[in-house]
Amino acid sequence: MRVDPSIRLRDLNSRLDRCIELARGKITCISETWDPCRGAPVYTVGGKYAARGWTEWTQGFQYGCAILLFDALGEKRFLDIGRRGTVDRMAPHVTHTGVHDHGFNNISTYGNLRRLMLEGAIQDDFWEQQFYELALKASGAVQGARWTTIRDGKGYIPSFNGAHSLFSDTIRTCRSLGLAHVLGHVLMGENDRAISLLDRMIAHAETTARFNVYYGDGRDSYDIRGRVAHESIFNVQDGNFRCPGTQQGYSPFSTWTRGLAWIITGYSELLEFLVVVDDEDLSACGGRDQVAEFMTRAATAAADYYLDGASAADGVPYWDTGAPGLTQMGDYLGRAADPFNEFEPVDSSAAAIAAQGLYRLGRYLGGNAGASYTRAALTVARTLFDAPYLSDDAHHEGLILHSVYHRPNGWDRRREGQNVPNGEASMWGDYHALELAVLLKREINGQPYMTFFDPKAG
Repeated sequence: MRVDPSIRLRDLNSRLDRCIELARGKITCISETWDPCRGAPVYTVGGKYAARGWTEWTQGFQYGCAILLFDALGEKRFLDIGRRGTVDRMAPHVTHTGVHDHGFNNISTYGNLRRLMLEGAIQDDFWEQQFYELALKASGAVQGARWTTIRDGKGYIPSFNGAHSLFSDTIRTCRSLGLAHVLGHVLMGENDRAISLLDRMIAHAETTARFNVYYGDGRDSYDIRGRVAHESIFNVQDGNFRCPGTQQGYSPFSTWTRGLAWIITGYSELLEFLVVVDDEDLSACGGRDQVAEFMTRAATAAADYYLDGASAADGVPYWDTGAPGLTQMGDYLGRAADPFNEFEPVDSSAAAIAAQGLYRLGRYLGGNAGASYTRAALTVARTLFDAPYLSDDAHHEGLILHSVYHRPNGWDRRREGQNVPNGEASMWGDYHALELAVLLKREINGQPYMTFFDPKAG
């Protein structure tokens, strides 16, 4: 990737404003036309959002987008959309025992609403805040109860594929456990055993860092520092690691770039979160220094690989670093990503997720090292918030174009005359792009730094 060494946050101001303004129309359209009986909107087909039954992991992004837009514009109608959707539709997600998606669905809705109340953007109401916090406590406990213990006595939150499956995606859902912990909640088990949600969050993060992230240590023949396996497979009978795997990537031995992005953002956000955790609580997990060290190692390795091995020159990656058609594209990393090429799709949603992680990581690290990640984040954002990614077509419901959902399954629409999917958007891509825009706009405006925990702690 070619990072602009001179880029500054204020350089993006007009692009951020335009992204937020375009989101106004798209979120309004979806709220007026989407039938909740269809489930959750997942991705666009011909410019119109459609459902895709796998898990309902995008419903929180649907209502979360409206809440973010209220954050940016202060227009109560968007708060009403987000509140109403949260009350009417999100309760089943709070108690959903079959998924790893709590940090996506519930932090994006209940969590954002709580944050805005704590910031004073929503009128303070004791019982409304208690409602949000009870949902977040329950969500964290339900997510923490979904657990597989491995041979070293630690473990992980398994994906919806089953107890054997550890997804890289889940690192960002760990925030549901962290927030429940700082709200004073624990998971109660058999014989009234209190299980620390912080301990489980950190154990999951450590297991993910150990098995899903590579460090160039010669672990296998494809061990390149920063490469990420989408999935790690364990033998649930004896807790042994068996092999890397993937669901949405090309190969267990290549890197699905959205999984890489989840790693960057998930660990960067957890590093920020450690600031509000007591030393005494962290001592049971090895202590603050040890926890911060493995999280920083994972975050920086993945971030460096994104910049040097996965992203095209403008900051947008193709969907998988090992996608076979890339071999026919020459120096595809040395030039801007081409969504309209004949061989492999790009994934703008991976760029939107990664940009936020790079920004948070840079802010956390500070100094020259941090500044390099911050400039990279702004370079990616500048690309995303302009053509051909930012959609100004009033008839297209998507905000950020050229997102890919499940390339191996062939779920993504190919437009007439195109060999690969392009021109479509996804609910997670739109949410993370809008979240990035709001985060950066708040920084420009001097508002509190946006976190999923205490807004004053950042």
